[in-house]
Amino acid sequence: MKKVLVLGSTGAMGRYLVPELLSLGYSVTGVSLDDAAVFPDEVKQIKGDAFDKQLLSELLKEKFDGIVNFMNYSNPHFDEYYKLFLDNTSHYIFLSTGRVYADEEIPVRETSPRLWDVSKDEELLASNDYCIHKAKAEDLLRSSEYNNWSIVRPATTFSTMRLQLVTLEFPNFIPRAMMGKKVILPVQAKDKPATLSWGGDVAKMIARILFKSEAMGETYNVCSAENRTWGEIAGYYHDLIGLDAIWVDKEDYLKIIHPDVPCGVRWQLEYARLFHRITDNSKVLSITGIKQEELITMYEGLKKEIENIPKNFTPYDTDIGLRMDKYIEEKGL
Repeated sequence: MKKVLVLGSTGAMGRYLVPELLSLGYSVTGVSLDDAAVFPDEVKQIKGDAFDKQLLSELLKEKFDGIVNFMNYSNPHFDEYYKLFLDNTSHYIFLSTGRVYADEEIPVRETSPRLWDVSKDEELLASNDYCIHKAKAEDLLRSSEYNNWSIVRPATTFSTMRLQLVTLEFPNFIPRAMMGKKVILPVQAKDKPATLSWGGDVAKMIARILFKSEAMGETYNVCSAENRTWGEIAGYYHDLIGLDAIWVDKEDYLKIIHPDVPCGVRWQLEYARLFHRITDNSKVLSITGIKQEELITMYEGLKKEIENIPKNFTPYDTDIGLRMDKYIEEKGL
């Protein structure tokens, strides 16, 4: 029985990956800071900090056959960790992101240009933005003397209590929809195509990349090929939970998200959600044997996760929501 270590096991993808690995006959150890996911008794779940090198050193003495790493190395940086993982497993899977891609090619393939390679925005390139530090980590793996790794690039991935709408995350729009409050969105995103994938399908892909010799040293878009515009996705949320969207100029939207509009807030919108995110997933389908028609549709996946909201969930408002209320009142919307 092969042993797999999952770092970030209760996150959007991890919570679905752990039972998927079990179903494939692997012994699974998960590490996370919370107890959000309830796994079967045969899973060894460790509550701890996956950035703690002492904890990692003790864990890695078990010589796991595979490691799937969902951690985000913005600070501390990936160069402090990658050799530790690669020296102590046969197959290491690193979580990158579809946000590394520029908007230069449609559909987006694994070989498509990255922002790190082609952007002229010197401030972005000098930053530690998500799309930049993930690209740098990819390059670190490729330039290393190791070949026992695979890079996975998910598109926007939704899961239990992890739902997205343009740059909004669950707390800033789902409770408002439940309370019958309007949600403000940037009109420039309304007709832009987006790829959203259900976490359970992404987990199936990652689990079936693991231990494949032909996956070593390769990169995969782990996502559905289905795309819908953000306007259509807002329509799904309207049907499923009653969301009432108001589309405004992106500069007004950005000030609602953060009054000072720091670069990172702007970059997530302008260098990701306003790009044409139509994604080619043929490479991952080929290696895993999964067919696109076997993946859950975006609508059904969102419906499934909205139904997973606990019945005792109490809607609340956030600072962003309160700023939406103020804007709506001031503009008479």
